[in-house]
Amino acid sequence: MADAPATPADTSNRADFLVVTGMSGAGRSTAANVLEDHGWYVVDNLPPQLIPQMGHLATEARNAGRRDLRIAAVVDVRARPFSGELRESLDTIRADGWRPQLMFLDATDEALVRRFESVRRPHPLQGDGRLLDGIQAERTMLGDLRAEAHVVIDTSGLNVHQLRRKLTPIVGVAGGPSLRLAVMSFGFKYGVPLDADFVFDMRFLPNPFWVPELRSLTGVDAPVSEYVLAQEGAGSFLDRVVGLMEPVTGGYRREGRRYATIAVGCTGGKHRSVAVAQELSVRLRDDDVATFVVHRDLGRE
Repeated sequence: MADAPATPADTSNRADFLVVTGMSGAGRSTAANVLEDHGWYVVDNLPPQLIPQMGHLATEARNAGRRDLRIAAVVDVRARPFSGELRESLDTIRADGWRPQLMFLDATDEALVRRFESVRRPHPLQGDGRLLDGIQAERTMLGDLRAEAHVVIDTSGLNVHQLRRKLTPIVGVAGGPSLRLAVMSFGFKYGVPLDADFVFDMRFLPNPFWVPELRSLTGVDAPVSEYVLAQEGAGSFLDRVVGLMEPVTGGYRREGRRYATIAVGCTGGKHRSVAVAQELSVRLRDDDVATFVVHRDLGRE
């Protein structure tokens, strides 16, 4: 009789099995490097059907004493049939007691075209068509997986170093708070972030841009922050967002989701959204929820 599969010895770190996928050119290789730098054991270009074997090996390692082991598998569109095999593999390791997390790296079509053209390489699905044809075919193929991902990272406006800084709070710390919230300020004139789970509009508040002594400052400066937070409706808004997020963060923890992005926007991403994002990050933080602030468009003007 075959031996029964072993059960992972460490029940506190079941979420430390990360599957990284996403659009070609969106930064999977950079994500793999960041994971390795933070102590993850990374397997690149792993066929989805081998993920259960990877989980079994990780189980044996943990049972042998490697309870701090964290596994990441990077899979891409060239491993076909892609979506079905990946889902089946994730279901298999869930049945063995693991709670795998799926990270999806995305970028706009414009950003992906620019990156492929800069390295003068064809898209894996381009065939005899245009570069954009390959990108759109891949986006259609991966649409369902993106919707199911625990973490979606938009890399459109990020260089390699900025992507590293964004990934580090997500993957760099083992243990500690079970949920990490990115509170991102942005400017609507530059577009809504692709990876936002929640979007709030601060344009209902008076714009400090029209106050001469505040125009050259930003939301991280005390005079602007005090001005924005003192406006009618600002305090009520913050109280209600914190109340709204309480059942959401509780549900995320129960469902094993470890990361989410709250996007706070104003016209240019310089004053109102920055001040509110700073304050919201403080109010949402507790012993089991870590927060960090990303000012996406600060400095663009």
